[in-house]
Amino acid sequence: MLPPRALSFQHRAGVDQLRTAVGSGGTAVLSQVLTGTGGVGKTQLAADYARTAWDSGEVDVLVWISASSRSAITAGYAQAAIEVLAAEPGDPERAARAFLAWLEPKADQKPCRWLVVLDDVADPADMRGWWPPPSRHGRALVTTRRREAALTGAGRRLVTVGLFTSQEAAAYLTAVLAAHDRQEPTDQLNSLAADLGYLPLALAQAAAYIIDTDLTCASYREMLTDRIRELADLLPESGALPDDQTTTVAATWSLSIERANQIRPAGLARPMLQLAAFLAPNGIPTAVLTSQPTLAHLTEHRTPGGGNQQPAPASAEDAVFALRALHKLSLIDHTPDTPDQAVRVHQLIQRATRDDLTSQAFDETARAAADAVTEAWPETADAKPLGQILRANADALINCAQDALCSADEAHPVVLHTGNSLGQAGQINAAITHFQNLTHAVLGPGHPDSLAARKNLAHWLGKGGDETGAVAVIEQLLPDIVRVWGPDDPNTLSARIDLAGWRGNAGDPAGAVALIEQLLPDLVRVLGADHPHTLAARANLAKNRGMAGDTAGAADAAAELLADRIRVQGPDHRGTLATRRELARLSGNAEDPAAAAEACERLEQLLVDCVRVLGTDHPDTLTTRQLLADLRGEAGDAAGAVTAYKELVPDLVRVVGPNHPDTLAARSDLAAKRGEAGDAAGAVTAYKELVPDVIRALGADHQGTLTTRVGLAYWRGEAGDAAGAVTAYEELLPDMVRVLGADHPTTLITRGNLAYWRGNAGDADRAAADFVQLVADMVRVLGRHHPRTRAARNNLAHWRREAKSEVPSVFRKRI
Repeated sequence: MLPPRALSFQHRAGVDQLRTAVGSGGTAVLSQVLTGTGGVGKTQLAADYARTAWDSGEVDVLVWISASSRSAITAGYAQAAIEVLAAEPGDPERAARAFLAWLEPKADQKPCRWLVVLDDVADPADMRGWWPPPSRHGRALVTTRRREAALTGAGRRLVTVGLFTSQEAAAYLTAVLAAHDRQEPTDQLNSLAADLGYLPLALAQAAAYIIDTDLTCASYREMLTDRIRELADLLPESGALPDDQTTTVAATWSLSIERANQIRPAGLARPMLQLAAFLAPNGIPTAVLTSQPTLAHLTEHRTPGGGNQQPAPASAEDAVFALRALHKLSLIDHTPDTPDQAVRVHQLIQRATRDDLTSQAFDETARAAADAVTEAWPETADAKPLGQILRANADALINCAQDALCSADEAHPVVLHTGNSLGQAGQINAAITHFQNLTHAVLGPGHPDSLAARKNLAHWLGKGGDETGAVAVIEQLLPDIVRVWGPDDPNTLSARIDLAGWRGNAGDPAGAVALIEQLLPDLVRVLGADHPHTLAARANLAKNRGMAGDTAGAADAAAELLADRIRVQGPDHRGTLATRRELARLSGNAEDPAAAAEACERLEQLLVDCVRVLGTDHPDTLTTRQLLADLRGEAGDAAGAVTAYKELVPDLVRVVGPNHPDTLAARSDLAAKRGEAGDAAGAVTAYKELVPDVIRALGADHQGTLTTRVGLAYWRGEAGDAAGAVTAYEELLPDMVRVLGADHPTTLITRGNLAYWRGNAGDADRAAADFVQLVADMVRVLGRHHPRTRAARNNLAHWRREAKSEVPSVFRKRI
């Protein structure tokens, strides 16, 4: 019997594709890929085609067979023989054969136009010997969830049935609800369609549930996101299904799963699907589903064969064959040629599969999936497409199994790894949000793993430009760390190192120096003088001494540290290479081109060693190249610096991404070096292009954004627009004070630049007055002998002279 037309049947792209394929003759097999699994609408498309062909008079005989088994196929052909040929019903096999023979074209008979539809073929083997014969006057149409090679060939064509498009899904929901005098906002209809993955059967049953329970789309969607509710609870009961449907969405795939589990290697398809049900629906890497944790999960949960024989351990090859079995039954879409996104699973298949697990099995499978993702995650993948794919899998896992991964005892490493991967990929705001949610909403501030999450939160706050926020988090964290681990635990000492580092970056290098000097005796007492934490603290001390204005003392400290690191860690240790880089930076920062040139030679030697030890794409290698480019400019080779930055920026884009702070900083440096090379207008153009990218990537209040605006303001003045520079600095300074504070070194520098360009714009009196106030603040904040304090005094003297002179100034000294 031909199925009735579904309520609000949608004319979709698949209808035209089907008519083209079947209308050209031969046998067309309606199969489906992942996006057309059970519930995609194959039967309705076939029925629509058959009904149209019959109503238009295109066929003389129409046969519809529910072909779920070989016996059902035989019975269907036999019934056709009884009705068309008046065959005896006593021998169904003979009657069926007679009907197929009658379909054969015969030269001495009037052609009969026939259409045979075999709906829902469960196994290609069931069709052996029962394919309708090729005929110029006959057409055959088969629907099936299978997609083996046996379904094609011999004039048969494969037509894949996809999901509704977003427009088709919204139109369907609108029509169904309108038929019951219901109207919903368009955005809610579109969102509901996306929530249900555009699966026609799910849309039909969800719409029926909404109508029967008098819910709004918004309230239904809220229920759908509730992890506690099972999918079956959000759909009509079997007796209330629309369009004479007999199976709910939640039960649609159960038989397919059972059949896939019987395909060799038997017993692996079901546990493989259960694992994939916790991961990203739009792409799971092969490496995750063939990892050792996956193989251990398959081995443990493999359905045993006959007898009491222990199932053999699953191999990577077995895992791939299990994926192929699921692919054959259209439960997944497996594309081995795209290994980073080899497996796709419809989100409702995933949910129904998870719903079928016991509470214990749910938690065990979630943790196995987390183990698999963690093991398959390469260290250098974060900023690459693979990193984004792995984060999507981790996010999907955390979203559906947060409680299993963040228990009262521990948080799974994948949870912390995901947040750090976001930051390493340049998505620092997302990393901050991740760790904030993890700390407060999931673990609670006193959870042991929350301490690590809070430490990571401080790290990414600092990297995101909120060094003051990082300091605040560490200060709040330290008492809890001491309470949990004790004052002498390495984690406690490491947090104290972080506190000093972020305090220095927040504009208080003198305070950082004081903290480290207090910390070092404890490090030596507890860990020893040669412990990595002790050496790291000494590196931090040297850096902050330099930031506090004691460049010579910082260089001496770095030189002593380098000797100890070579002795303790070896010449190729990453810390040793970092100390060599810091020592070169300190020696090259003096306003001495010869010293900068010597520092460049050191960096060139260091770069060779970084490439040899770490590789060309390691962040430390790229940082060394960035410092080398900068010091080339300091050594007087601005053109060489421009060339070096032009070579560096594409590599940073490739390795860490276009939105990473390092990439944006390199673009800012390139713009500045263009100006220093004599192209002030080019510098302005480059900064104008950079500012919106920095705001979009880092936010308006990020220190990198403020620094980029400083560069644009300064080079506007250098390009001849002193008034424009003044305006830009006047707009920038309040933001500097609000974000960084009035005493932050960068704020003080901005005040000096504003005063300088006011003088160059013709207001020497105002410039002198500004420098009077600035010098007093610099003495208070930085000290009387700090290089920037001395530079401010020089500028004050200059603008006082200019205020008494009628000769315009061309002085271009920057503090």
